[in-house]
Amino acid sequence: MNISKSEQRTLHVLAQGGSIRIERDQNRNLTAVSCFTRDGHVLSDCSKQIFLKLRRRRFIRSEEGSPYRITRLGLSAVRAQINNR
Repeated sequence: MNISKSEQRTLHVLAQGGSIRIERDQNRNLTAVSCFTRDGHVLSDCSKQIFLKLRRRRFIRSEEGSPYRITRLGLSAVRAQINNR
């Protein structure tokens, strides 16, 4: 599957326990996307476009209003990296 480097980084952070939080305006339009690592740091690579691509491919999802997390399909798409814990 073709996944860009920034998508790969975002999925890798999510696979290690991170989450994506979104902000919406009063009209329910997406205004901001923030990807947090499990340590609480913000990943700068995660943008609105990357979030929409990952959600469209069903690599991430949210349940009952909670932050977005990686799905099983997303776990199978992520490649291993050297700094894996």
